[in-house]
Amino acid sequence: MYEKLAGMTGTAETEAEEFHQIYGLDVVVIPTNRPVRRVDFNDLIYKTQREKFAAIIDQIEECHRRGQPVLVGTISVEKSEVLSRMLRRRGIPHNVLNAKNHEREAEIVARAGQKGAVTIATNMAGRGTDIKLGEGVVYLDRRLIESDLTLDSRIDGKTLRQLLEEKPCGLFVIGSERHEARRIDRQLRGRCARQGDPGCSQFFVSLEDDLMRLFGSDRIAGIMEKLGLEEGQVLEHRWLNRSIENAQRRVEQHNFAIRKRTLEYDDVMNRQREVIYDFRSSIIRAADAREHLYDIAADVVYEQAEALTAGAEQSALSEFTAWVNSVFPLGMSSDRLAEVWPDPDKVTEVVAGAIRQAYETKAATEEPEALREMERAMILQAIDSHWQEFLRAMDSLREGIALRAYGQRDPLVEYKREAYSMFADLMSQIKRDIAHRMFRSATSLEALETFLASLPQAYIHEEVSALETAAAA
Repeated sequence: MYEKLAGMTGTAETEAEEFHQIYGLDVVVIPTNRPVRRVDFNDLIYKTQREKFAAIIDQIEECHRRGQPVLVGTISVEKSEVLSRMLRRRGIPHNVLNAKNHEREAEIVARAGQKGAVTIATNMAGRGTDIKLGEGVVYLDRRLIESDLTLDSRIDGKTLRQLLEEKPCGLFVIGSERHEARRIDRQLRGRCARQGDPGCSQFFVSLEDDLMRLFGSDRIAGIMEKLGLEEGQVLEHRWLNRSIENAQRRVEQHNFAIRKRTLEYDDVMNRQREVIYDFRSSIIRAADAREHLYDIAADVVYEQAEALTAGAEQSALSEFTAWVNSVFPLGMSSDRLAEVWPDPDKVTEVVAGAIRQAYETKAATEEPEALREMERAMILQAIDSHWQEFLRAMDSLREGIALRAYGQRDPLVEYKREAYSMFADLMSQIKRDIAHRMFRSATSLEALETFLASLPQAYIHEEVSALETAAAA
């Protein structure tokens, strides 16, 4: 639908393959304006959520005691309220930023970087903002922060990373559990160490978390069993971080496969939508839709002629002639068509010429401007009404197509085949409807009566009642 696609986000790198495969877009990582001075500690892994929450509260209490601001990220409002109750029992003042108190979001975010501040936030809360650090939360000299020092730069014989690990400062971001996508974890980590400020982050994980329970806990649970860890004891190692990230990758690949499959289904509808929208737009943009009417009538005639000339029935010519006269008021005789039968191209040429001549006679009785608007509206109405019915039919097809897999058939292949057939029928129905309306629509009753007076008498006796009924409606 769009010729150009572009975007900017801080966490697209993990989804680079999906952007490339689905949208044909490359992901380019822009270097940070200032060196990143964030220390990402290893994950702390516990057996149960109860142990994990208790450890989070202990970590928050330790940071609060030394005046370091803390931001705790949770995956749901319920989890944020659980941690809030536990903090209240410890007597630790804090703010909760979730959907229930979004009115205070700006105020809470403004205070989140102050000395001793504790903030609990859900995933979406506080995004897109820089949490400004208050006085006394960074022990490093401001001149060091404003320099080009990186985490590997040495100060007094130690690297900046070592100094920050020994004595963390800046905003401490705590993740209450790992998310299914690494992208969301990175968004949470990115709340701290903004614009060159120091900061640190750490995730607390339990084997009861959704991610670990469904995708990644077997190996880690086996390690815990071998080590005989008791309640409250924790596992921490960079190899375990990799194991968790591998679990996240499996989830991402699974979700990507689902989205890709969905897109393959959507692409079928998208191509059909483009054809219909182009057809509709050409009618809207056209100064005069009459030539479109003639082309549509010719397509309908050719389709009918081709279907009847394909067989060897003797009655095919009579059947075709009867059909022409039932749709168009031409008074066409079989003798006139016998000369070109059964060549569908020549038959279409003869009938289409007669249709044009008859319609010009009808148009001469109408008010020109009103007729142009009526022709345009007639085509658009036929397109819109049949398209709506088609969309409902496609929804029904999509809902039941998965059952084809029980018959050892690929549902996507079956969906494409059925959709192609249905769309071909749709275009045929639209054109036949428009052809049927060509001579059954008029701008006024007087114009209709004048046109009827010019028709062959035999045709008038058969069709006049239907025409008058249509005009009255």
